Amino acid sequence: MFSRAGLVRKFASRGFAARIMTNRESLNWAMETELKRDPRVFVMGEEVAQYNGAYKVTKGLWEKFGSERMWDTPITEMGFAGIACGAAFAGLRPICEFMTWNFSMQAIDHVVNSAAKAHYMSNGDVTCPIVFRGPNGVAAAVAAQHSQCFAAWYGSVPGLKVVTPYDGEDCIGLLRAAIRDDNPVCCLENELMYGKEFEISDAVYDPDFVIPIGKAKIMREGKDITVTAFSKMVGVCLEAAKVLEEKGISIEVINLRSIRPLDRECIIDSVKKTSRLLTVEEGWPQSSVGTEIITTICETDAFDYLDSPPLRIAGADIPMPYAANLEALATPQVKDIVDMCLKLMSRPHKKN
Repeated sequence: MFSRAGLVRKFASRGFAARIMTNRESLNWAMETELKRDPRVFVMGEEVAQYNGAYKVTKGLWEKFGSERMWDTPITEMGFAGIACGAAFAGLRPICEFMTWNFSMQAIDHVVNSAAKAHYMSNGDVTCPIVFRGPNGVAAAVAAQHSQCFAAWYGSVPGLKVVTPYDGEDCIGLLRAAIRDDNPVCCLENELMYGKEFEISDAVYDPDFVIPIGKAKIMREGKDITVTAFSKMVGVCLEAAKVLEEKGISIEVINLRSIRPLDRECIIDSVKKTSRLLTVEEGWPQSSVGTEIITTICETDAFDYLDSPPLRIAGADIPMPYAANLEALATPQVKDIVDMCLKLMSRPHKKN
């Protein structure tokens, strides 16, 4: 089990106490508090119990809650996703872990047809309060079948909610909100972010702290370009913002947090302020989240505020390579964002 005392650090220069936790620990904490709060909540998936999870996100929970609340399953995503849906229909609130969202392709019928459609097809009589969670997006050296982003896939499905945490606050607030929601929620985490540390203020540890699903967060305010991102790419955009600041360019970085529902109002308001838009994501460019965002801007009065055509950065339109050097070329980097922002700034503001 985690030594929580070892995670607590005081910041003397700040007016509040803060903790530093990895995303792995933040997700674990969120599940632990919800398992304590609601006896209907349980966790199921491959190796989630006695093995403490493939990525140790469920570490220590089996010792605390036992086999009735922490279920190890066979290697059959279609099977245990179906069991989870049935449990949700019966009034329980399962957290169904996919060892990776790539493996959810084995269970996509239950996610899309069983969970997402139940409320509609029962005329509102049946709810499916289930959380499907696990690592999504580009990992490291796991190649084409294990390094894909499914945010746009699941974000296109009516009946599903899709959240994409970036930092520890997101992991705690969004996962708690997902568990308490009466709709099926896909929580798309990132394997490479599990070990990243973030400061967590004491306010986040309020048992009632949740982040409303469908609300984005402005991570950095700016005046020249609106940049949208989610999950790991938020951090890459924040790094690019520092480089651009040295060049006299101020970008506003929006952490989408939720893909469905999408916080269109936040994006529109930001574009009206900056007059430029760049979307960033790891997934493929065709039919992407960025495509939906740009379409939103073009279909609203925010289009009239644009000084330059909206641009997007996405992963390469190829299956993910295995070699590290090719993998880097296939995923967005800080330089890509900087170069695209410079391109956007090559057109001056419109004169009133």
